[in-house]
Amino acid sequence: MSEARTPAQIEADIVRRREQLAVTLDEIGVRLHPRTIVGDARAKARSAVDETAGRAFEAVNRKVTDVRAQFVDAQGAPRVDRLVPVAVVAVAVVGLLLVSSRRSKR
Repeated sequence: MSEARTPAQIEADIVRRREQLAVTLDEIGVRLHPRTIVGDARAKARSAVDETAGRAFEAVNRKVTDVRAQFVDAQGAPRVDRLVPVAVVAVAVVGLLLVSSRRSKR
């Protein structure tokens, strides 16, 4: 059956439990300290910003690569058949903007 504990064993058990409780209370105090809470919030915010910026960078990089692939062949040479129409449209748009701005000044 169970052994009877001596008063010294009970006293040692009480001392040990008090020490464990003191350590636990110290840990709770550190976790609930305002500086700790602010530091944790800052770390989470930085992590979220870094993650979002990383995903945005990857998405932009992927799109740039896709667009570049439309105008450059596998060897890196420009694809004139696609660049010329885009250049013509760009020049036409700039020309229309210039004409439009000159008319609005009058």
